[in-house]
Amino acid sequence: LDQDGTPVRIEEKPVTPSSDLAVIGLYFFDTDVVEIARGLEPSSRGEYEIVDVIDDYLQRSALTVVQLGRGVAWLDAGTPDSLHDASAYVRTMEARQGLKIACLEEIAFRKGFISQGQFVELAENATNPDDRNYLLGLLQ
Repeated sequence: LDQDGTPVRIEEKPVTPSSDLAVIGLYFFDTDVVEIARGLEPSSRGEYEIVDVIDDYLQRSALTVVQLGRGVAWLDAGTPDSLHDASAYVRTMEARQGLKIACLEEIAFRKGFISQGQFVELAENATNPDDRNYLLGLLQ
């Protein structure tokens, strides 16, 4: 990134990174991505690379980067061991904080995407009793 936070280069798995930033694999694309993907050629590994899509946006000055702040955890889950590590992390954090991580009903309610009545209906219809108790407990 330059001094204004504008991306200037994306490096695919560099041996010696030029910064301490990483693209973590959370992407949001507009409809241009369809045409960009159609124009891609397989890499030397014989795969279509997401970095090539991102680089297209970069070259057109259409790439925006959002840096995740303190308190945000990125967990790789691409291998059995890293999936286990991520699962253990989530379990530990939820148990210690008493809060669910990425509870969609809670997020939708807190963001105003659903009303309190809709939230209560979702909570009451939750099939898992722990989930139901958690959701209903948020209203107290």
